[in-house]
Amino acid sequence: MTQQVTIIGAGIVGICCALSLQERGIPVRLVDRGEPGQETSFGNAGVVSPWSIIPQAVPGIWKKLPQMLLDPKSALSVRASFWPKMIPWGMRFLGKSGEKTVREVSDAMELLCRPSIDLYRRHLHGTGHEDLIADSYYIHAFRNSDQASLDELGYRIRREKGGELERVDSAELRRLEPALSKAFKAAIVIKGQARAISPGRLGTVLAEKARAQGAEFVRTEVTKLTQAEGGNWQLDTSQGKIHAHHVVLAAGVWSADLLKPLGLPVPLVAERGYHVEFPNPSAVLNNSVMDVDAKIVASSMQGGLRVAGTAEFASVDAPANPRKEKILTEQAKALVPELNTGEPQFWMGRRPSFPDSLPAIGPLKGKKGLFAAFGHSHYGLMMAPKTGELVADLVSDRSPNIDLAPFSLDRF
Repeated sequence: MTQQVTIIGAGIVGICCALSLQERGIPVRLVDRGEPGQETSFGNAGVVSPWSIIPQAVPGIWKKLPQMLLDPKSALSVRASFWPKMIPWGMRFLGKSGEKTVREVSDAMELLCRPSIDLYRRHLHGTGHEDLIADSYYIHAFRNSDQASLDELGYRIRREKGGELERVDSAELRRLEPALSKAFKAAIVIKGQARAISPGRLGTVLAEKARAQGAEFVRTEVTKLTQAEGGNWQLDTSQGKIHAHHVVLAAGVWSADLLKPLGLPVPLVAERGYHVEFPNPSAVLNNSVMDVDAKIVASSMQGGLRVAGTAEFASVDAPANPRKEKILTEQAKALVPELNTGEPQFWMGRRPSFPDSLPAIGPLKGKKGLFAAFGHSHYGLMMAPKTGELVADLVSDRSPNIDLAPFSLDRF
């Protein structure tokens, strides 16, 4: 196949799809209203984890939700106007929290996450920016040492699949991360990880590579997607119409609005995440660190020390909640006491989340030439490169030799 493929969305998923298609000799065009890699892709915590394979819905989570929703400093919040959509989505979410389902979802997540480091390094090779992906541990830090147990289901699944995990006491944690608060008494160290030291820069560099290899970038907003006569596709945009034979839909949470007029409603919501980045932190973390109690992740990056977290459910266009900046700053200071919190950079992005933590990947039934690549929830940075490989194989009629049923929209 040599026909150009049009990708709606130039986030990290769309960019990785473009690079993998180009490797197969297929020309690409990316359409996005913003700069490549600077929307949701820009603001994550930078963790590139082959072992981020545990879904958000896990056994017993239903017991924790009421307290989290009532705590104004909790990582979880729901805007009042969003509850009518939240309740049916939340029921599906809770229905996925049994151990059997968690293990099945984990198997599917592993397919996407395990090769992430190697694939990023392949894409970065020759760009001169190979250092954007740095080796790292992922440290889960606990204030209550009794809670740091390798027998917890998520850690047990990782170890069963070959993950190298170690429980460390406070002294070893201090050695690994001297800047951390002494309130942390133990940690689970997940090895064999990496981190993006500038997720936004990573997106820019990979987009520049795709452009140098002939990719066309069109900066405009897609307002409607329709199937034209002859099986081709028409994209209505703010700057006119675009025609395409093959379309990859990688528009994150905005994908749902484009599919609904096609008779394809999907349970995709905007799970909004926030970060605060401190440009002159006066403290450094050697690895990515999660404060398990606060559900925040901190990493030292090119632009400073970034603390990211929270899951706020609201409409996609709702304004950012300014109180989140204060909460995240306080939590950052509790994590790293010597942190200089001056001149904070506050950011909000929208994770495209399905109830089972899995994305939609593959051809859409009855919509020839249209392929899904969206809905990666908290895991977009990890899952993007393998998603690109799978999409490129499917578009070029190569068999990916794995079961794609867990990623089909038919599962809903």
